Amino acid sequence: GIAVAAAAYAGRYSIRAWQAFKARPPTARVRRFYEGGFQPSMTRREAALILGVRESTPAEKIKEAHRRVMVANHPDAGGSHYLASKINEAKDMMLRRNKGGSGSAF
Repeated sequence: GIAVAAAAYAGRYSIRAWQAFKARPPTARVRRFYEGGFQPSMTRREAALILGVRESTPAEKIKEAHRRVMVANHPDAGGSHYLASKINEAKDMMLRRNKGGSGSAF
């Protein structure tokens, strides 16, 4: 008798926990950032990944994304000079200003 009662309480608890789980508010998706290293010569794909945009993004959106990423990584705010140069190189690549070569100071 005690085993049946314990099983009934466990089932009741499980059902209530499942209903509470389903009724919870949706959580914001955590944005994943590019975790790879840099290519020897920057490509449009890599530039888009660095800026967090698609390769077909319009120029205004590229400039907004560049500003957002640069504010977070600017050397004057404790960021790296190397990362700042790569972010600028990515913006130049996406805006088709790359004159060949790396363009990076490093």
